[in-house]
Amino acid sequence: MPPATGGGPRLSDRQRLAWLRLIRTPNVGPASFRELINRFGSAEAALDALPELVRNGGGRTVRVTSVEQAAAEIERAGKAGARFVAVGEPDYPALLRQMGHAPPLLAVKGTAAVFTLPAVAIVGARNASLAGMKFARQLSAGLGREGFAIVSGLARGIDTAAHNGALDSGTVAAMAGGLDRPYPPENAGLLEDIAAKGGAAVSEMPFGWAPRAQDFPRRNRLVAGMALGLVVVEAARRSGSLISARLAGEMGRIVFAVPGSPLDPRAEGTNRLLKDGAVLVTDVRDVLDTIAPMLGRAPEPSPELDEPIGATAPPASASGDERARIAEMLGPAPVTIDELIRHSGLPAATVHLVLLELDLAGRLERHAGGSVSILL
Repeated sequence: MPPATGGGPRLSDRQRLAWLRLIRTPNVGPASFRELINRFGSAEAALDALPELVRNGGGRTVRVTSVEQAAAEIERAGKAGARFVAVGEPDYPALLRQMGHAPPLLAVKGTAAVFTLPAVAIVGARNASLAGMKFARQLSAGLGREGFAIVSGLARGIDTAAHNGALDSGTVAAMAGGLDRPYPPENAGLLEDIAAKGGAAVSEMPFGWAPRAQDFPRRNRLVAGMALGLVVVEAARRSGSLISARLAGEMGRIVFAVPGSPLDPRAEGTNRLLKDGAVLVTDVRDVLDTIAPMLGRAPEPSPELDEPIGATAPPASASGDERARIAEMLGPAPVTIDELIRHSGLPAATVHLVLLELDLAGRLERHAGGSVSILL
């Protein structure tokens, strides 16, 4: 995959291997990955510390991804024409790195230059109407002619129409499975066309990973995170597209919706979005006029790759009494970390360390807005 133009820090091959080992280790997600790098300064040091952290959190063992496993995945990606891009590198999607808990590594296939274009996401029903698919394709093509990349999720229906409309101008497919496991399978040819015609496909899942139902919200998060705004063309009352819209709103992206007939259940979700304040879309200009004030803003600086993200070095350990006190304060109802710090009376660094240990042991659940709860 050709890299994006422009300089900037890049991981060494050794660092990239260690980052992949760390993020592929069970219970290490984007939030815990960042805290581990923040605390230990490098992925290699974090890997060495994992067994003790898991034991402190109440876990028994941790299956750290081996050098051989990570190297095999990197080789597999290369054979598929893909590579792994780290969150601070210049070929990482700029808007995505501003998202809370951005994926530390993305598998990318295609042309990284598409990430330099301002992007709009278009999503909607899999069982879309012919009119809905026609509108999605026309909207996608029109935005493409205006210099926008189109982001979608490679699903049937509206997603497929949106990608097809932007094949010649640049489109990005976010995937719920590995890049070598497109879903639905009939869109494998479309995926290849996207990568071959100046677009790209991205995934945070391992190669060979078959997507499960619980993986699609993560895909939706990528779709929302890479775009300035998200357009929902058709969506039923309970729809994955509405999850994407909610995520986009939480990230501060603009949510658009295309109105539909009150008699069509595929319009129930979009009409509800309009009642809740989404921007109404009937043509390309509705999107362009709303997005225009956002263009030209410089993205936030990305974190350094070789240095800890935090400003101070936290303590190396917590006492058993401190761990017990924090665990006792946690329950199934989410609470903010600030509340834990305030009510425990413990240093913030100690609370963060104990939460990290619980997370790595599989006992902590993280929620939107930085809240946490314990898994009973």
